[in-house]
Amino acid sequence: MNPPDETVLGLDAATDDVVVGLARGGGGEVIHEVALPPGEGERPRHSTALLAEIERAVEAGGGWDRVGRIGIGVGPGSFTGLRIGIATGRALAQARGIGAVGVPTLTALALGIAERAGDPSRPCLAVADARRGEVFAQLHDGAGDPVTGPAVLDPANLGAWLSEAGGSALADGAANPLAAGSGSVRFRRELDAARVETFADGDPAHRLAARHLCRLAARGEAGSPERILPVYLREPDARRWLDRDNRDFPS
Repeated sequence: MNPPDETVLGLDAATDDVVVGLARGGGGEVIHEVALPPGEGERPRHSTALLAEIERAVEAGGGWDRVGRIGIGVGPGSFTGLRIGIATGRALAQARGIGAVGVPTLTALALGIAERAGDPSRPCLAVADARRGEVFAQLHDGAGDPVTGPAVLDPANLGAWLSEAGGSALADGAANPLAAGSGSVRFRRELDAARVETFADGDPAHRLAARHLCRLAARGEAGSPERILPVYLREPDARRWLDRDNRDFPS
């Protein structure tokens, strides 16, 4: 069990934002958090801003000696972002001798949906844009706890997937799911067809919040950073291109 006043550093680079925060204790008292959007040209700033934002968060909490564990977002999400985020988190945890916890990105997003909905009976659907005309999706209950595992889907198949995977959470009479995330904004029409309600485009629920990463990390069992592994769900574009050209993918 983690100490009730332990300070948790959370970071995630699976989405387009650079998400970093620091929270204290099981109640998740927020000390510092930021979700830095893409910069000029709409390119994510994971490689240029992640470390700087981590140092700002740690400084706000009184230095590295105060950090008891690191919560690292493991996706699913951007292949490049995940590699940067996980490598950074693992390196920091190893260098500082701090335990690490892998945090599912979609579940952290679902906690934000549940927070905004304020309805414990309303299922929460986290939907991230996976590019290639697909989405990463995961259904959660009204408290933000997972009902299904994460899946990569054609948005047109969301309704069928929900009917099959949702089970009792979507039984007759249950409230329709409430969705948020970049995929729900881009594919709102498909979600409407699946009888899923979506927050307005500018609602903060669509963006991952660091406090939810910290909250999930505080619940988990901290361990060796080497055990933190990404959730990819599919091969990266680079591997597909190399397979096409009969070349090896770098490990």
